Amino acid sequence: MYDPRFHDPEYHDAAGVLPEPGDETYAVLDERGVLTAWSPGAERLLGYTAPEVRGCHGGDLLHSGPEADALADRWGRGDVIEIGQAVLRHRSGHGVVVALRAHLLVSPAGERQWLIRATDAETARREELGAALLRGLFAESPFLIDVFDRQLRFVAQNDTQRRTTGFAGADFTGRTMAEVAPAGLMDMDAFEARQRQVLQSGEPLFRTEVHGHTPADPGREHVWSESILPLRGNAGEVIALAHAVVDVTERVRARERLALVNEASTQVGTTLDALRTAQELCEVAVPVFADHAGVSLLDPVPGGQEQVPGPAGEALPLRRAAVATGPQGAVAGAVEPSTPGADALFTRVMAEGEPLLLTREQLAADLERSDPRAASAPREGDARSWLLVPLSARGVVLGTVEFVRTWHTHAFDADDVLLAQEIVARAAVCIDNARRYARERTTALALQRSLLPRLDLPALGAVEVVPRRLPADGRPELGGAWFDVIPLSGARVALVVGEVPGPGLHAAVTMGRLRTAVRTLADLDLSPEEVLTHLDDQVKRFRDEYGERGDALAGGAAGTTCVYVVFDPVSRMCHVARAGHPPPARATADGQVEMLDLPGGPPLGLGGALFESGEVILDDGDLLLLYTEGLVRPREGSTDAEPGPLCQALSDATLGTSAAPSPPGGGLDALCDRMIGRLPATRPDDDVALLAVRVHGLDSDQHVTWDVPADPEAVGRTRGLASRKLAEWGLENLQFTTEIVVSELVTNAIRYGTEPIRLRMIRDRNLICEVSDGSSTSPHVRRAHETDEGGRGLLMVAKITRLWGTRYHARGKTIWAEQPFSGGEGAFGEDGVEAAFGDDDWSELL
Repeated sequence: MYDPRFHDPEYHDAAGVLPEPGDETYAVLDERGVLTAWSPGAERLLGYTAPEVRGCHGGDLLHSGPEADALADRWGRGDVIEIGQAVLRHRSGHGVVVALRAHLLVSPAGERQWLIRATDAETARREELGAALLRGLFAESPFLIDVFDRQLRFVAQNDTQRRTTGFAGADFTGRTMAEVAPAGLMDMDAFEARQRQVLQSGEPLFRTEVHGHTPADPGREHVWSESILPLRGNAGEVIALAHAVVDVTERVRARERLALVNEASTQVGTTLDALRTAQELCEVAVPVFADHAGVSLLDPVPGGQEQVPGPAGEALPLRRAAVATGPQGAVAGAVEPSTPGADALFTRVMAEGEPLLLTREQLAADLERSDPRAASAPREGDARSWLLVPLSARGVVLGTVEFVRTWHTHAFDADDVLLAQEIVARAAVCIDNARRYARERTTALALQRSLLPRLDLPALGAVEVVPRRLPADGRPELGGAWFDVIPLSGARVALVVGEVPGPGLHAAVTMGRLRTAVRTLADLDLSPEEVLTHLDDQVKRFRDEYGERGDALAGGAAGTTCVYVVFDPVSRMCHVARAGHPPPARATADGQVEMLDLPGGPPLGLGGALFESGEVILDDGDLLLLYTEGLVRPREGSTDAEPGPLCQALSDATLGTSAAPSPPGGGLDALCDRMIGRLPATRPDDDVALLAVRVHGLDSDQHVTWDVPADPEAVGRTRGLASRKLAEWGLENLQFTTEIVVSELVTNAIRYGTEPIRLRMIRDRNLICEVSDGSSTSPHVRRAHETDEGGRGLLMVAKITRLWGTRYHARGKTIWAEQPFSGGEGAFGEDGVEAAFGDDDWSELL
């Protein structure tokens, strides 16, 4: 029975017999309860000597506690009896609180005796705690615990080891781990080597990860954290080894999943290329997550076409974008057809928006239902586990991602499905970003191409032109460099090369606006310096239009450079004006190359601009090279143009070339390629525009000029001169309309202009009639009233010619009109003119 004085220190102090911890205190009783043996520890505990108590009944020593008869009743119930707490009688009469345990002893003769062991309270608590610890470790602990002797043989195992590693139902005591462990559990040679290391060194060994398999889960690799501890005897020598193992498989898997997600975050989406992003996803997944990975994208995605939000329809083709297979994860990035037979599964996953996980058998069954010929496909047929995840971002389905495990350690599980969804979702955002970028970039490039003139420029009689546009470092990026070839009146031609500073869409749009402005100014037949002056005003208006943010929104138009050239094939005179632009280069027919020394001006939009033009006479066959500064500026941060390499490259390229006109795609085109190939290897930091122009003057028999006196009678004579010249040129079909044009223009010059009056006819691509006079009064077309005697001349000219207009010069103006030689708009005979006007209008004009 329990005595509350057991926890009262004063009770023991009063008895003066507090036992020393660790004393061996015992007595031996026969079956009748008579004391037959008494230990020295018992003598010290109770104060009785062995002779004094031998032969006495054990119950006489109880101060309080279980009765001896009650104890006797319990002695037959087992070999060990936990008597519990009791108070023994000290010789002085005080009680001593102890814990009693009885052990059954049987002599060879069959006599039964009981060894009664008494333990003080502290020692009892320690022993109870030790017993509980051993019981917990070997019966209830989740750890795997083994005890080995010095020969590495089993001494003990806990229940967890037996339950989880295939040891249940057998006693392996006295045998080594290598002899009894299930196949594939771990590398036994390495394990025994670690055991011997601990025996020799006496130091514990901790190994964070040991890989192996268990019979309960043979298809999945497990990871354990292992500790081998030396067990020492009283003398400190190692007498045994304890092997403690913790299954950390889930923790390692979680760490691997986190590492895979982190790797996907950094390795997937490094470029704005949908196919490259698909390849990166496969590279990340194989071989760490799967043995095979494939990304299939809907056909419009790589090209950046807009997708309709929601599930994908069956009509959209699905194509393979990237594949990785094998331990090394070899990637093939070419777009290929999707896996035959699996299209129905892909469509289902995209429509449902949920991943699909199938075993080998389930996959074969599904393929058999969809396409019997595909059920035996090698890759899918050998798959241990097959996982298909929809690829979607921002509500738009982009495709699917396929993961296959064949020789991998275990099949996909629920955690793997969540991991696959996570990395696929991250990749989907990157692919969608690439798709959006491709769409926007395609739109921007299309815009830029629409702003630039066509590379196949129309053939002109005065010049042969080959353009080139070289993007920065070979990349087709947006930029502000442009070129243009503009036909002018009088068979002249305007050549333009300019550059808006900086790359990007803003620069490209600003370039388009400036190009449009140049064309508009060219139509007014202004001189080159006037064109640049008006263009400078336009750049300033760009800045005013956008306010303080004008430079950014106007594409940085301030600082734009431009060269404007007008070539007259009749006089072979070339007028050049520059705004911060490098001068043109000329290569003569005999191979001489030079930079033209002509006046220049500041870049556009910087204020205080004063532009001048220079003149140079070109010979037939001369090559004129117009270019942007990037072609002559080295990459290494220099801002100074270096024309030397360009001149040398142009000189080398022109050696042996002919001054004769080159056929389309022929000599001049090849000359440009040779010249560009001979330039220094360093490419420009910004895009480059280049115009190679070979000039051809008009022969003397292609144009004629007559002075006309200011006399109305001269109109008839002039009309006759024009008719005879048309006959010489073989253009009799234009005689009727030309006589009308000459009559009306000469009559207007005589009536409203001043001398000198001249008529010039030019036979180029079209027939051109020009009448010049010394007056700057601007003519205009109007519809005359029925009572008016005049005012119908220019209307007739406008009706029967293809183009007409007025240009001004220092000493007056020139009115010109163009007619095609035959066919097309503006080619009329007498009947055609009447049909074009209608009966009433023609009668009114006549």
